[in-house]
Amino acid sequence: MKAFVPDLILLDVMMPDMDGPTTMRELRKIPDLANTPVVFLTAKVQPQEFSAYLALGAQGVIAKPFDPMKLADEVHAVWEHMRNG
Repeated sequence: MKAFVPDLILLDVMMPDMDGPTTMRELRKIPDLANTPVVFLTAKVQPQEFSAYLALGAQGVIAKPFDPMKLADEVHAVWEHMRNG
């Protein structure tokens, strides 16, 4: 990740070894990635979970299962919302 500085990071909440929130916290320690927007993908989208992900600093949450044909549109919507406040 240090060699590649993305504009936005998609993270699954449930991953082997290190979950998405922990991964995001670790990425935030890298100066070049400290402010990179993060969007979580998750099947856990109860209101309290959604709020918790946003409280961690995620810019958005996309529920799984998602339509692969609409994923780019959903990510774009989060990006536009983030840019326009």
